[in-house]
Amino acid sequence: MPHLTSTAAGTTGTGVRTALGIPGYAHPLVAPAQWAELARPGTPLDWVVLDVAAGPGTRPDPHCLEAAGRLRAAGVRVLGHLDLTHGARAFGDLLSDAHRHLDWYGVDGFLLDRCPTERTALPEVRRAITTLRAISDTAHVVLGHGRHPHPGYAENADQLVTFSGPWSDYRWSQAAEWTADYPPDRFCHFVHGVPRGHLDEALRIARWQGAATIYFTDRTDRDGRVDPWETVPGYWDDIVSRLGTGVSE
Repeated sequence: MPHLTSTAAGTTGTGVRTALGIPGYAHPLVAPAQWAELARPGTPLDWVVLDVAAGPGTRPDPHCLEAAGRLRAAGVRVLGHLDLTHGARAFGDLLSDAHRHLDWYGVDGFLLDRCPTERTALPEVRRAITTLRAISDTAHVVLGHGRHPHPGYAENADQLVTFSGPWSDYRWSQAAEWTADYPPDRFCHFVHGVPRGHLDEALRIARWQGAATIYFTDRTDRDGRVDPWETVPGYWDDIVSRLGTGVSE
């Protein structure tokens, strides 16, 4: 169901600003310039995910400490990566990772990646969210489903990732009808393999489907062999200028 009647740059038809959610770049030691770019004033960021080593790692990482500190000093929300492994992750392990993210990196919330979508898994995910908010009462919680889950999940998290995949699927995708009951700032779309010439079309789709947090990249997953989110898109300046205040040079 369409949410929007306007496609003005940087805003939805409801007046909600479209911003970038960064799923997680490569390690700051490998990609220092990319992490530094995220702290530039005026960059239209909703949040940035910190994924040290498929989670917080086993000890504080000085490079990640520096990157997270720089972002938080710039007013950027940093989320710790937690992997739910489609509901198979042990609750104690998840909680331990959350504590390390908080204690070491001072994260502002969490992305619960590979979150299940079924109604039957909802009570366990709700338990996880309740516990995360008990140890960090201001935590911003994003559920990384990657597709539309049972609508009950929307009652528990701050945001849901309702699409994560290739442009070839996204350009023909449709939003679930129940999403129209919620504002666009509740939904996130991650799309890889978006050609530069289709960037405006991709932004229109996100606005039409009611997703105010997006990440588009021309990188691909090479048939599942690489992580398309680890590298900044080739048109980074273009997308920043479309969404933000024209910080590209």
